[in-house]
Amino acid sequence: MELQKLADEFSIDITVCHFPQGTSKWNKIEHRLFSYISKNWRGRPLVDMATVVNLIANTKTETGLTVRCVEDRNVYPTKIKVADKEFAKVNLEPDTFHGKWNYTIKAKTKNIK
Repeated sequence: MELQKLADEFSIDITVCHFPQGTSKWNKIEHRLFSYISKNWRGRPLVDMATVVNLIANTKTETGLTVRCVEDRNVYPTKIKVADKEFAKVNLEPDTFHGKWNYTIKAKTKNIK
């Protein structure tokens, strides 16, 4: 619902792609990045959020990838229920490749310039 609002507000289509459940281990970015975070961590106690944020933010890879990390202190609502009637209003177009995991939310209006 919120992505549909964003798509409509900016008159853009938003494509969403998910890894299937349990396949995070195949995500090459995670493997390339998290191993460096683990090296940087070196088993030091993670005593507070500032320690975690600083640890991640000060991680660099051998190829020059640097990480930007900040604590998000915003409070977000959880357990939001969306009625089937409302969900049906989302202009969702499943992708031809695994449409349950990959789809585009089409803007309902397009700005014409």
